[in-house]
Amino acid sequence: MDLRCAAASLADDEPLAGTAPTDRRWLFLEQPGPWGRKALRESRLPESARAHLAGLRDVRVQLLRRPGARTPLPGEVTPARVVVAHLDDGEAPRLWSATLPSADAVTGVDPHDPEGSGLLPHRDDAEPLWLVCTNGSRDLCCAELGRPVAAALAARWPEGTWETTHLGGHRFSGTLLALPSGLALGRVGADDAVAVAEAVVAGALPPGRVRGSAGRSAPEQVAELAVRERLGLAHDVPLAVSLEALPPPRAEVHAEGRQAAGQAEGEAEGQAEGQAEGQQAVLRVVDPAGAFVATVHLSSTVAPRLGSCGDTRAKPATSWHADHVQLDRGGETR
Repeated sequence: MDLRCAAASLADDEPLAGTAPTDRRWLFLEQPGPWGRKALRESRLPESARAHLAGLRDVRVQLLRRPGARTPLPGEVTPARVVVAHLDDGEAPRLWSATLPSADAVTGVDPHDPEGSGLLPHRDDAEPLWLVCTNGSRDLCCAELGRPVAAALAARWPEGTWETTHLGGHRFSGTLLALPSGLALGRVGADDAVAVAEAVVAGALPPGRVRGSAGRSAPEQVAELAVRERLGLAHDVPLAVSLEALPPPRAEVHAEGRQAAGQAEGEAEGQAEGQAEGQQAVLRVVDPAGAFVATVHLSSTVAPRLGSCGDTRAKPATSWHADHVQLDRGGETR
């Protein structure tokens, strides 16, 4: 069996913190499949739906399907669930959803105005949503590790569990996005998926499974997690995170191999590999209730890694680390 990127990442002890998606607004649309590598373009969505979704700005679009869902026959029209998530930094995540008569009805959905589009807010008594990355056309680890996770969660939360097309970080499979918490999780297995999810429902941060809060930048995710772990805070306790200082960024290739804008691949990778000491950042984490202010000093390292099973060679990837947390509670610095 060929080397899998998830096994390589685990063997390398690559940090999970700071690898959650940074997108703040999401639209998920049910489309049972099959999915291609470029799922939106290569799926069997009606052309009207595909054009509408492709034209959205500042919105991440994902496709959904139920674990084990039957593929519709050619020309068959089926209802489609649509979910919109706002993971705006500094605010509690907000969700809206509806069941559309067909996938092409998504043309009437504006993810920036979900209630105006007829979507209903997520009820407090509704099942949490578990969105598990399972698109094997994009990465083998997502299918091999993600689908058993989705099946395990579906047995516990049949209405709340979905397979989805791409959450980034293939090498952290099985990966999932938990809503409404907004937590991105990785290295979840079928044997511990339910226990990990139940911990999230209880407000806990499952050790060794949290990538970060989706919607925040990588340094913000790491700073937030460092403070929560330091104080034992539940993930649903609101915290405000702001950047205090960060040197001007040098050329960098991110975890998924994406290049800095405007640079050729060889130039970007060569400069990233030269960042032996990475960067430094200082972030401020504030309890809006006034209980504390924390200053978090971070540093980054750049190391070559397999970003995906399809990679033929390792690519530079950045990891952020919380080096020091200075806590000020009621004027007392610790």
